[in-house]
Amino acid sequence: MNDAELTKKVQEISLESFGIPFTHQAFFNSRLKTTGGRYRLKDHNIEINPKMIAEYDYSVFEGIVKHELCHYHLHLANCGYQHKDRDFKRLLKRVGASRYAPAAARKYRYVYQCSNCKKLYYRKRKVDMTKYVCSQCRGQLTLKKLNQKN
Repeated sequence: MNDAELTKKVQEISLESFGIPFTHQAFFNSRLKTTGGRYRLKDHNIEINPKMIAEYDYSVFEGIVKHELCHYHLHLANCGYQHKDRDFKRLLKRVGASRYAPAAARKYRYVYQCSNCKKLYYRKRKVDMTKYVCSQCRGQLTLKKLNQKN
């Protein structure tokens, strides 16, 4: 799916769920890491995290788009568009939008294991095994797995 197809899909969801047209643009933004999407107040465009389409099913994507459209329509109507506002919470519930985006899968490169108690430690960065020990039993750590993909 490209940005033009995303904009068209957002327009369809807006008409179906809200009955109001979406007249701005929707984009994919791969720099979004912890959020499913973002509504930009200055230009009224919507950005969507492409991982939400790749890692989850269509219902999660639709919930995120509806969430951002709630921000969009309430802001343009001069109503409470922030997460804390009553108008926003009511509209979320009415259209069936998701309140929170699912957590993106974390990718760990190194997996260490204690030689005594077999506890696993997941790390993105390499650990100096001569300097660090197990936090439970003070046993020596060994490198169990090294993922080449990141």
